[in-house]
Amino acid sequence: MARVRLSVEERREELLRAAVDQIERRGVAALRVADVASALGISNALIIYHFETKEKLVAAAFTYAAEADLARLRRLLGRGGSAVKRLHAAVRWYAPTGQAKGWRLWIEGWAVSLREPALRDVVQGLDRQWKAALTNMIRQGADAGEYTCEDPKGAAWRLTALLDGLAVQMTAYPGSLSRTSMMEWVDDALARELGLERGALSG
Repeated sequence: MARVRLSVEERREELLRAAVDQIERRGVAALRVADVASALGISNALIIYHFETKEKLVAAAFTYAAEADLARLRRLLGRGGSAVKRLHAAVRWYAPTGQAKGWRLWIEGWAVSLREPALRDVVQGLDRQWKAALTNMIRQGADAGEYTCEDPKGAAWRLTALLDGLAVQMTAYPGSLSRTSMMEWVDDALARELGLERGALSG
């Protein structure tokens, strides 16, 4: 069956989706351009035409996956309702049992970033955007008098550090912690950062 002719942007998106899937399946170290090409039934040359090297493909794939999640995060934070409600929804969505893009992808990114400066710059830049979005929302709620938080940036860093750490544990050791316990810890941490009573967000 003949393949449907795609625009340049449609083709790039197809390649990036396939690259994200292959990174999650195989890991960055084992990934080959040929794996992505085979998954789509296309030639290696077509991928090289769009991305030049495997390294550039990997960096673009991380950006593609993370920016989709960033857009969702911003939509959650931009909804109506109190800042507490929006932060609670965003943090629960970002948690390892939520629906943010596969944590295996991020863990791969962190690991490879130790050896690849170019990818480190990409991953760090995306991470900063996550923290900035949470920082701004925490600051807005504090300014509105919903809660007390003297250090919104520090709060965002501590929350994301907790979530990132839980994600590594939950991904590396499935079943080592129940979803209920994890969510209780996350809710308690958010409540603590916002100066609310412990357990105020549970349930």
